[in-house]
Amino acid sequence: MKRLLAVMAAQAVLTQAPPRLAGQPIVITPAHCTAARLGSIPASVIGEPVSGVTIAEPRWVGAADGQLARCEVDGTLLPVDPAARPISFRVWLPAAWNGRAAQQGGGGMNGVIPDLRGGGYTIDGKTPADLGFVTYGSDSGHAVRESPVWALNDEAIRNLGYAQLKKTHDVAMAIVRRVYGEAPRYSYFTGTSQGGREALTVAQRYPADYDGVIANVPIVGFSSLMLAPELIRIHEKPLANWVTRAKVPAIRAEFLRQCDGLDGLVDGVINDYPACRAIFDVSQGLPDRHPWSAKRCPDNVDPDPSNATANACLTDGQMSTLELVYGHYRFAAPLAHGVASFGMWTPTTDPSGSGLIAATRFRGQEGAAPDAALHTHLGVLGVTGFLMRDLAANPLDYVEGGPLNGRREELSAILDSTDPDLSAFARRGAKLIVTIGTNDTLASPGAQLDYYQRVIDTMGRKTVDEFARLFVVPQANHGLMASTADVDGNGQPVVRATLPTAYERFAVLLDWVERKAVPPMALTLTGGGRTMPLCSFPSYPRYLGGPAAAAASYTCAMEAGR
Repeated sequence: MKRLLAVMAAQAVLTQAPPRLAGQPIVITPAHCTAARLGSIPASVIGEPVSGVTIAEPRWVGAADGQLARCEVDGTLLPVDPAARPISFRVWLPAAWNGRAAQQGGGGMNGVIPDLRGGGYTIDGKTPADLGFVTYGSDSGHAVRESPVWALNDEAIRNLGYAQLKKTHDVAMAIVRRVYGEAPRYSYFTGTSQGGREALTVAQRYPADYDGVIANVPIVGFSSLMLAPELIRIHEKPLANWVTRAKVPAIRAEFLRQCDGLDGLVDGVINDYPACRAIFDVSQGLPDRHPWSAKRCPDNVDPDPSNATANACLTDGQMSTLELVYGHYRFAAPLAHGVASFGMWTPTTDPSGSGLIAATRFRGQEGAAPDAALHTHLGVLGVTGFLMRDLAANPLDYVEGGPLNGRREELSAILDSTDPDLSAFARRGAKLIVTIGTNDTLASPGAQLDYYQRVIDTMGRKTVDEFARLFVVPQANHGLMASTADVDGNGQPVVRATLPTAYERFAVLLDWVERKAVPPMALTLTGGGRTMPLCSFPSYPRYLGGPAAAAASYTCAMEAGR
């Protein structure tokens, strides 16, 4: 009897909330990091369908290498479809909790639990985990080292698209309540690339769950982005349409020739990205425009296809491919949320990046050997698996408007983060910060800009400015790193210089959410011996005069009609 009473007393201690001093963090110890403390979590508390939740024995990790002591909890969210793989998740629970939580987005096609320290998001150089946030994330329901057969399972696709985000959030919140005795006062989501799309997804689908969201270089129209490299290679099936790597310097030079000076300064930096995009996007504006005509080969015959200088010419077929790459691809039928086109890419000083220009010919293209390699890229599983449902298929066999069009519409509703109505997110006072770069050749800056414009068109500029910012970094790549080109718009050499791109967006977000400190429409970036304005879309840095490397020499201006 005495032993039973002792066990009951110990269990009572474990189920009490950990002590919390006024104005101080909630403190937990290894005694709170136990299976008995967590208990079992019913499937009914998860907001998207699961068949069960499993929790491994928690681990207590002492403070080391600059990281706080914490309780680590791993588990799985079991699928409804037995053929689908469970979602693996992880939660870090700091020994001294500041009452906040941050969900970490994934990257690429996911398949691994993200780094929960969250090193890409800092406040005074410290990450959320360093500051005492609960941090958590998942592998989204598949593993990168496993067979790609998961791409044929609809539940796995739904998990990747959106469901795993809610499932992971809800199980993490259940664990937080069990360990600390209360829910977070503030909840955040941070993500880059795929994680940036996930960030937009939670703002669109689960607005009640988050107080602040950061989306870096989001891939937005995921289903179309995975297909877009194939659309380019399909257009290049005729040998005459192939834009070879030798043409890269000529393409870069023409972008700079027509766009470098649009901001008032010829310096190897295309700051006025809206006007530059308008020049080269022939799907918009006045008809029968030919922005590449100055580069046309005499009589449409290339006298020297090996010419790899800025003076190389382009054939009509090559120019048609460039018009596709830097325009809007029109769908046979609208996709989710009425999206009728994909914005593709914006003019860039790195046109060879991320495979926009192919170095070889692929199976199914004119001039390729019968046993040539199939075209492949990071998101090709979304074409052969999700869309064509045949992992051995040639992705270049896709036909727009053909028998797969219904499947395209289904996938768009699952995968695309294109809902422009963020009113539920805004109404609860939540805030959104998006940052993109115009030299991004992996995600599509065109689709990113188009989405944000649709949000403005749907909700009104004044309303959007009250809860969201889209900061655009001219000439920044997918990693949000930027530099000047090595030539300017006059064809003169430029000493390549690093352009400033970094700012503590997480600090800006927390100030906005928790202290109501509204960020200005323009921030100042510092780095590489320079300062530059960071302008919120649709404005861009316009040169006024003075030192080119000083932010005070610019203003954030808008194109006429904005």
